[in-house]
Amino acid sequence: MYYYDEVLDNSHVNVSHTTFLHDSIPIAANVYLDPNKEKPAAGYTAIVIGHPTGGVKEQTAGVYAVKLAELGFLTLTFDAAYQGESGGSPRYLEDPAARVEDFRCALDYLLSRSDVNPDTIGVLGICASGGYAIHAAQTDIRFKAIATVSMADLGDLFQNGLQRTQTEDMKAAFRQQIAEQRTKEARGETVVYSPFVPRTAENAASMPKDYREGYEYYRNSPAAHPNAPSQFVLSRASRILDFTALSHVDALSPRPLLLIAGTEAQTRYFSEEAFEKAGPEKELYWVADATHIEMYYKTEYVDAAVNKLDEFYTAKLGK
Repeated sequence: MYYYDEVLDNSHVNVSHTTFLHDSIPIAANVYLDPNKEKPAAGYTAIVIGHPTGGVKEQTAGVYAVKLAELGFLTLTFDAAYQGESGGSPRYLEDPAARVEDFRCALDYLLSRSDVNPDTIGVLGICASGGYAIHAAQTDIRFKAIATVSMADLGDLFQNGLQRTQTEDMKAAFRQQIAEQRTKEARGETVVYSPFVPRTAENAASMPKDYREGYEYYRNSPAAHPNAPSQFVLSRASRILDFTALSHVDALSPRPLLLIAGTEAQTRYFSEEAFEKAGPEKELYWVADATHIEMYYKTEYVDAAVNKLDEFYTAKLGK
């Protein structure tokens, strides 16, 4: 199993902490670089890596960052605005527009560094950050190669449920819940947080597999992190309902797109649909037997993804 602290401790990669601004919000970030790798004359090929919804940079995003840095890339992870060590209020706000802009601001930061090649910057999004990364790159052509692991469209998940199983009555009830809570807060009542993954084993037991495994990863494993309670501000969930990650996937073309997903992931349909909508420079890579969450930490699945990412970024960007 790959967990961030162990992966970092067992590597030669140096991690440096930094911040950059998203408008006036300070974004906490880590930069990973292997000092044993010689810097190319034009600068390092760099990869911006986004963490899953409810997560932080010291979880699976950090694992992928270390692994790719060991292969010679300069990698950057960051905590989303309003989350982790980053600034912004209310805390744990999940705002897709802000999440997308985080990626662009991370790119701005990399372009300010003299050791980065401005023409060879890629992006990697994991889970909902896969959707956010695609959305950011649709209109920001400075991202030269786009990849995802276990990609999910959070707007679609909130609108329709996992595998689009929600009934119209369920959808209406959720909208009503959001409206009532927002009205309460407008009248001075306390902010309410709802979980992205179940909070208890009892709740998890009745949920689909991806949510059960999400409970184990975020609540009950060495990956659990005090900065990642995996929750969101309920009264602002309309912002998520408004979001569609894959509205203009074809705009990525002619830049290359790599989608990596486990064959057993209940979210695999998002990668399949993104592949269908994308232009000709695309690849859908399956990791046999892997689930959505297992792509975060399980050794053989992460290694398979990292090897494919190395092949992809090296071929499309160089290093």
